[in-house]
Amino acid sequence: MSEALILIPGLLCDAEVWAPQTAALADLATPVVPDHGSRDSLGGMAEAILERAPAQFALAGHSMGGRVALEVMRRAPRRVRALALIDTGYLPLAPGAAGERERAGRLALLEVARREGMRAMCRQWLAIPTIHPERLGDERLAAPILDMFERKTPAIFEAQIRALLERPDASAVLPAIGCPTLVLCGREDALSTLAAHQEMAQMIPGSTLVSIAHCGHMATLEQPAEVNTALRNWLAKILPELGPRP
Repeated sequence: MSEALILIPGLLCDAEVWAPQTAALADLATPVVPDHGSRDSLGGMAEAILERAPAQFALAGHSMGGRVALEVMRRAPRRVRALALIDTGYLPLAPGAAGERERAGRLALLEVARREGMRAMCRQWLAIPTIHPERLGDERLAAPILDMFERKTPAIFEAQIRALLERPDASAVLPAIGCPTLVLCGREDALSTLAAHQEMAQMIPGSTLVSIAHCGHMATLEQPAEVNTALRNWLAKILPELGPRP
């Protein structure tokens, strides 16, 4: 019987962001990618996942999905057999000017989405840069991300922005995690930095930190082979018959 594996997508993402992993891990896991719908809180997203999840499962979250995964851990840590946090964070909105800059930046993108459409907004989001700067002209990478965002609406974008701006502090969750945990990020991730992932890894007992070279925030699509290898090695910790891969 294969391992139940819940892959939580991030902001405006869907199963497309996990497509390389769904294919690569299908021989040893049964992947499920939840849809956040129009929910406007990370806790509400986590509760919806738990309502539909089996009694126990492996859990991976990318970007906002990593924050949702931490909310799952806050609520039901004994149900999670293994945890992977990818290009994500754990802190609430920063106080003062830094938090206001984040709020203003997110709301400015929302206005672009309302005025010019989701695809135009996504092109601005990619140029932050969200993907590795050398990949900004790679339409083979950009096209599925643009299509994915265009499947959402400004109303969904607004709800997910609210969820992120009101995100809870997960600092207390990290040291209580007791399952095998992978902390992974693109080395050049400008949105969720390597330093932040190093902090998370230090706070989670026995966790494994993996940074992927020449990779920005969208690691699952930018460097799928490296992410797949890291996830297989992670799953090997609860499926020891697999053994690690180099």
